[in-house]
This record gives sequence, structure tokens and C-alpha cells, in this order.
Amino acid sequence: MTRARLGGVLLLLLSSGIFILWGASLERTALYGMIDFKAVYYGTHCLLQRCDPYQESELQSSYLAAGGESSPEFAQLRRSVTLWVYLPTAASFVALFAILPWGPAHVLWMMLMACCLILAAFLMWDLGARRAPGVSIFLACMVLANCEFVFAVGNSAGIVVSLCVIAAWCFLEERFAATGVLCLAVALAVKPHDAALVWLYFLLAGGVYRKRALQTLVVTLVLSLPAVLWITHVAPNWVPELRANLSANSAPGSLSDPRGANFDGRLPYTVIDLQTVISPFRDDPRFYDLASYLICAPLLLVWMFVTVRSRSSPATAWLALAAIAALTMLPVYHRPYDTKLLLLSIPACAMLWAEGGLIRWLALLVNTAAVVLTGDIPLIALRLLTKDFNISAAGLPGKIVTVAVTRPIPPILLTMGIFYLWVYVRRTYARAAERGSQ
Repeated sequence: MTRARLGGVLLLLLSSGIFILWGASLERTALYGMIDFKAVYYGTHCLLQRCDPYQESELQSSYLAAGGESSPEFAQLRRSVTLWVYLPTAASFVALFAILPWGPAHVLWMMLMACCLILAAFLMWDLGARRAPGVSIFLACMVLANCEFVFAVGNSAGIVVSLCVIAAWCFLEERFAATGVLCLAVALAVKPHDAALVWLYFLLAGGVYRKRALQTLVVTLVLSLPAVLWITHVAPNWVPELRANLSANSAPGSLSDPRGANFDGRLPYTVIDLQTVISPFRDDPRFYDLASYLICAPLLLVWMFVTVRSRSSPATAWLALAAIAALTMLPVYHRPYDTKLLLLSIPACAMLWAEGGLIRWLALLVNTAAVVLTGDIPLIALRLLTKDFNISAAGLPGKIVTVAVTRPIPPILLTMGIFYLWVYVRRTYARAAERGSQ
């Protein structure tokens, strides 16, 4: 191992130590410690006891019987556990933990999350370091050192996005294909809104990548069907109940209100989709939902069209994945935890940096802005600096400035997505032109 690579490994280990030690401290001392894992754990535990987790009253009874917090001061946190919003397919994976008592289950969950995040960061750093070691280690360390909250609350996004990254590495490096298929299948089953567009790229890219995508789909169905049958037997009305829970979870004043009524869009566990920056200008879900879809749909259609019509290569594949890692977050519900998927952009940024010219600086600028503004530590600092800002009290110019300052994540993700999509389209058609002239 060269001195440079050894230094990179040590820096990644240091970054890993920061998020593990700090996150573990938050998990033990904060009210919200492991709150997201509690939700999926106790929901699956309820299923194992043959009660309906989509009925808040039944899940709350099961939760309290298992020793959950019952005092009035924990009412809001308790509701975030007992209002189950997961698809049944998540239970097929979480059941492996729910059969264990809470103590060992949450420790094993934290260990799995730490291992997955560290492995994903190491793989992306290793790929990027082949072209631009300095840029790659900087971006990988920035992401890893800002995973405290996803670790402290035990959100499954920490595992899911890591599995997506690992699967992409397996497919594009053509190594450990079966492992990649299993990783992406689990990610699709647990959090499809994080993994679906990554899977879609491999389906549309054709060739061996399509084969891997279809294999992943088969494994996902095999993993998911028993859970769907299981929950349909226990809770035959789970579809309308889930729909009602999702509506309640995004209602005004709720934890997932895209208008940021509770946390004002500035903490590491708040919503980051485009609705959060559109809603202050018109407080109408039909308007801000439609506006978000209209902004994202053309970008996604261009991305899909180019992917289908072009001949994929590892270089263009990483550009496509960098674009989709950012765009995935924007049209539907996501939180800063999910942005760890930006690890997928490290190989593309390293490739552009190695080419030189203006584009290297543009790539570094958008990547740095994205990983910094979505990081846990910068978000806390932003909260402290802007806690007195009041969006509702400002006029139109004031709202624009205030939204840009207090809710910067959606705009920078949109900028990053457009930038990498532009590069992806240009490179794809340049390659096609070169082949045509030969």
C-alpha cells in the first residue's frame, strides 16, 4: 500500500470514528435516540404478535406492552413510532431483528449500519482515487463525518443507500454480482423511494446491466411476497390504512409536513424535497406537489431517454448515477439521511477533476456544496445561525432570500442534478458521434 492510500484509509477511519462515537453518544443521551429504528422494529414486532401495525391504537398497545415510553412528554415521539408508514416489504428484512429483544436488536442494527456506510464510502473513495485521490478522500470523508444523526436515530436510509452504492460498485466493476443483486433487492424492499431510480438505471442501460436489474427484481419479489401475504393475512385492510397513515404523517404540523411547520426545514431530520421550498410561496399541497413534479419530470425523462438510446460504459454510468443520486431526493418525500446516496457522485466528480479545465471546478463546486449543505454538522450550524428567520412574515423578495438561506438543500440538489445530467448528455452524444465517424 502506498503512503497516499494509507493516508486515505486513515482519514476514512477517522471520519468513521467521528460519526460512530458522536452518533452513539446522541443515541444514548437524546430523546430521539434510535427513534426511527424503534418505528420499524416495533411495527414488525407487532406483526409477529399478529396485531395490525397500520392501526395506530394496536401498534401503540404493543409498543407500550413492550416497555415503550408512556409519559405525556413523549407523546410526539411516541406517535412517530406508532404511526407506521413502511411498506410490508420492509418487514421481510426487519423481522430478522424484531425476533430479538430490543437491546441486542438495536446494537446489531447500529453495527450493520456502521459497516454498510463505511464500506460504501471506502468503495467510492477507492474508485475515485484512481483518478483524483485528493478530491475523492475529501468528499468521502465529508459524507462519513456527517452521518451522526442517521446513526443516532437508526434510520434505515443509512443501510439502504449504502446497499445501493455497494450494488452499483458490484455491477459496474463486474465483481461479486450476486452480492450486488442481493444488496439492491434488500434496498428496494426496505426503501424503494431511495433505490428505485438506481435500479431503473441498470434496467434501462441494457446488456449485462439489464440482466442484473432483472435478477434484482426477481430476488426482491421473492423476499417481498411472503411479507405481503403475511401482512395481508394479519391486516387485510393495510392498503387504505397505510394511505391514511401517510396522509396523517404529512398533515399540517406533523413530523413530515413539507412546509416545515415543526422544524422549519433546517434540522438534520426534516424534509428536503422540492415541496419545502415551493410551499412558502403558496400553501396548497396541490400546487407545490404539482410544481415539484413539473420541475423534476422533464429532467428524469431526458435522463431516461439518453440512457435507453445510448451505449452504456462505466464512465457514462457513473455520470448517470451522479445525476440520479441528486434528482432522486426532489420529487417525493426524503430527509437528509437519504442524501448519503451522494456517495455515488464521487467517481464522477473524480473523473471530471482529472480531465482539467473549467468543468473540474464546476464539478468540485457542486459536489462540495451538496455534501456540505446536506451534512449533519453544517445543518446544525445553519439552524443556530438562522433560528430567528421568519419566512411567513416576509414579502416575496424576503421569502426568496429566506428560503434560499434556511432551506438550501433542494436548490443545491437540483443544481447538482442538472449539472451532472448536462455532462451525461454531452458525453453520451459525443461518444456516439465518435463511433459514427469511425
